[in-house]
Amino acid sequence: MTKQIDKLNWQQLLKSGDRIFIGSHAATPTALIDNLISNARQLHDIEVVQVYSLADNKWADAEYQQLFKVNALFIGGDQVRRAVAEGRADYTPCFMSDIPSLFSDGIIPLDAALIMVSPADEHGYHSLGVSVDIVSAAARAAKKVIAQVNPSMPITYGQAFIHRDQISAYYYAEQPLVQMPPVKLDAVTERIGQYVSLLVEDGATIQIGVGKMCDAVLRYLGNHKDLGIHSEMITDSMMDLIKKGVVTNRKKTFHPGKTVASFCVGSKALYDFVHCNPHMGFYPSEYVNSPANIARNDNMVSINSAIEVDLTGQIVSDSIGHLFYSGIGGQVDFSRGASMSNGGKPIIALPSTAKNGTVSRIVAHLSEGAGVVTSRGHVHYVVTEFGVASLRGKSIRERALELIRVAHPKFRQQLLEQIRQHFWVPHYQLHTPTEVPELGSVGFKELSIDGEEFDLRPLNPSDERRLQEFFYSHTKETLQLRYSAVPTQMSREKSCTLVGVDQSRDLALCIVKQKGSAVQIQAVGRYYLLPDGAGCEVAFVTREKYQGKGMAKRLLQELIMIAEQRGLQSMVAFVRAENKAMLAVFQKAGFGRLPGDDPSEVYLQLPLPRAGKSGESS
Repeated sequence: MTKQIDKLNWQQLLKSGDRIFIGSHAATPTALIDNLISNARQLHDIEVVQVYSLADNKWADAEYQQLFKVNALFIGGDQVRRAVAEGRADYTPCFMSDIPSLFSDGIIPLDAALIMVSPADEHGYHSLGVSVDIVSAAARAAKKVIAQVNPSMPITYGQAFIHRDQISAYYYAEQPLVQMPPVKLDAVTERIGQYVSLLVEDGATIQIGVGKMCDAVLRYLGNHKDLGIHSEMITDSMMDLIKKGVVTNRKKTFHPGKTVASFCVGSKALYDFVHCNPHMGFYPSEYVNSPANIARNDNMVSINSAIEVDLTGQIVSDSIGHLFYSGIGGQVDFSRGASMSNGGKPIIALPSTAKNGTVSRIVAHLSEGAGVVTSRGHVHYVVTEFGVASLRGKSIRERALELIRVAHPKFRQQLLEQIRQHFWVPHYQLHTPTEVPELGSVGFKELSIDGEEFDLRPLNPSDERRLQEFFYSHTKETLQLRYSAVPTQMSREKSCTLVGVDQSRDLALCIVKQKGSAVQIQAVGRYYLLPDGAGCEVAFVTREKYQGKGMAKRLLQELIMIAEQRGLQSMVAFVRAENKAMLAVFQKAGFGRLPGDDPSEVYLQLPLPRAGKSGESS
């Protein structure tokens, strides 16, 4: 029979050497644990199994080391981190989706689970409230369940209930749930959030990790439509998107119409929001974090952070060198699930540097002692404040070039030299500036041409193979009009030279069609500075399918605008006389014909800056 008492006899409930589980996140039963500490008497060597707890984690302090030893399945809080570093606590790396089976299979058998629940309803069911996650599995697997009944615990729906008959002993104590204060965003995290938000399409289902990086992403999703949520964690920023109508869950293909999570952390307003909210479903980690279930959401986007990323795409998230810092958590679960999803996108977002800009977090090789959490094959995108690196389907060399491009500029040359020591990168692959700040804060522009969506952006070194494909897609007629000859080869070296443009001097822009990690170049426009440094020569080539659709016109507008901003005095072009369409593009932009030596070629010139800015309309 269940003991419903307020004063617990811990000597009857536990014995020395037992292993106990402590409730997670904001549902840590602090008053219950305080009572245990105060009445432990002759108890000692109790192993505490836990994941992240928002409580003070004082049971991990050195003064209690004879009573408790912590085994952290995810390291959270300075006390636990310090105890692990000092050898007074253990860290057991594991996927969040795998933890429940560690309990049920007896790999980590539990003598007792100390949890927090709401008061029982008229049917005898208590809610696990804001933390169902692995608490549900621990309560099922433990020999005894000792529950702190807290009237402040919200009632949540889904698979969030435990019956009074499953509880061995009660401790009634009201306490406010621990709140997670809002994070302060800086310019770097805001820029990263802006880039990540561009990868999230309307109607996508999202998972967001914890921290200011993820909060920044959510801030920039405010103009999206019909997003869904399938995430182990719910935060205040997610609540705000639900209240604004950005998150509707209408387009979800798994649990449509419902936000799915396993726990929530944040403010009292968030805890009030989830209380008796029928639109929120709280489910156990083995369900929410199952990669197979995650993949049942079409267009699933997982967004997580990292400590460092090497140039092959390996992700370090739980350690700083030999120092264990956090844990695997749900990152691999969601990265794998999103990669299996139809249209899914696993994303890792992180600042390019650490320690006040003195250390690159994009590295040629992992720090000594650092462990890989997420493998090279799991991540499709890595995002820093310098842009988006697309890794899916890329060779090691292409990955390195993509990641160097989003590293901090002061580390790029060093990274290129380091990667050459271990992997083949050709001698002609040089480091050149790839940013074009005149294109705006995100470095590219979205275009709509003839009802299709495109991106206008700089060419960059990792476009080498794409430019080769673009070249070999041309007909002889297109090559003749562009090069006044019919070149038969675009070697890797030649292509590398053409994409490795110093964009601070010359300029090479392209219009690309992008769907996820699949990118195809549709048009290229570039200018080269003339020897006097005061003018430039401009040229274009467009894929046959899109000739006459306005791509050259759009590229020319951008080239002219940038040339003017950089203080150039003129722009010239040489066009085959029979290329009527291209001549029309230049003349509409204000170029005038000048006498030339070759009657088969028309020489055109545009003085800069333009009087009246003619030709700027799209």
